[in-house]
Amino acid sequence: MGLAAATVLAIVAAGAIVVSIRRGRPLGSPVGGLSALGLAAALLVATAVLTNLTVTRYPTAASALGRAPVVHVEGHGRLFDVEVPGTVSQFRARPATVYLPAAYDDGADDLPVLVLLTGQPGHVVDWIEGGRLPQTMDAFAARHGGVAPVVVVADGLGDTEANPMCMDSDLGNAATYLTVDVPQWVRSNLHVSSDPRSWAVGGYSYGGTCALQLATTEPSAYPTFLDISGEDEQRRGTRAESVLAAYGADTPADEDRFDRSTPLNVLSRNSFPDSAGAFVVGADDEEFRPQTERAYRAAAAAGMDVHYSELPGGHSMQVWAPALDQEMDWLGNRLGLLG
Repeated sequence: MGLAAATVLAIVAAGAIVVSIRRGRPLGSPVGGLSALGLAAALLVATAVLTNLTVTRYPTAASALGRAPVVHVEGHGRLFDVEVPGTVSQFRARPATVYLPAAYDDGADDLPVLVLLTGQPGHVVDWIEGGRLPQTMDAFAARHGGVAPVVVVADGLGDTEANPMCMDSDLGNAATYLTVDVPQWVRSNLHVSSDPRSWAVGGYSYGGTCALQLATTEPSAYPTFLDISGEDEQRRGTRAESVLAAYGADTPADEDRFDRSTPLNVLSRNSFPDSAGAFVVGADDEEFRPQTERAYRAAAAAGMDVHYSELPGGHSMQVWAPALDQEMDWLGNRLGLLG
């Protein structure tokens, strides 16, 4: 698509999608629209297309996924906020933030996707600011000719203080939102791969626990995961308190329902030869490190292709931001982006 056509598309799309500018970072809008903006916003998006978007046909080097050689481009990625509705789940999520790499092109249809989740309490902006997501992805792209995954920082909480335990329950259908609604929206509105082998989910603390839950309960949606400082199971206090919060009672039947979303229980009863994951935790994280270790051992015993590492620090962004950067080359290879 030429720049003139891209400008027209940007102006049209600007009337249909919410775009937010973060501290002067170049932004753009995807195909598809969700809400109206004024003329000024449309002109901003058009300017971003002309000045910041390197338009190129984006294939990757992963022949196993049917991709052509990489087209090398230069530039920074773009961020925008967007409402991802809970069409199936009816989960009331806050806006997601999407990162598009410099290699993103309106005509491409095979970009890999990384869905990232925050801790609890948390907000998607935590990955952008403290987590240094754009800097990490831009640096990765710079090492690989402008190529990086599309990243969707999704809201798996519904509110900063909420804790739906990343499952479907009386607290909301968070699991269905993250495994059905988010992927459906991304595939419908962005030029990404539909092949699950090109999709990964990751997160830190609550988000790490959630990533492992989704990878074990819905491996067809997320066969690749990044668990940073996650727990060994979802929690809202004690086990009894957690079950009661989820279902309004703590009967044996409720316990059984709860167990079906508990990673270690699912791992102990199933084999996952097609799944792969990375576990990273702070060396000084006395509460979460033993849990992350247990989860790693359970995943390995279930046949997953997993690895484990520790970074200096405790339960903080001192570990979480570097952990994502550390695992990007592994993720790039696993998602078929490199090679």
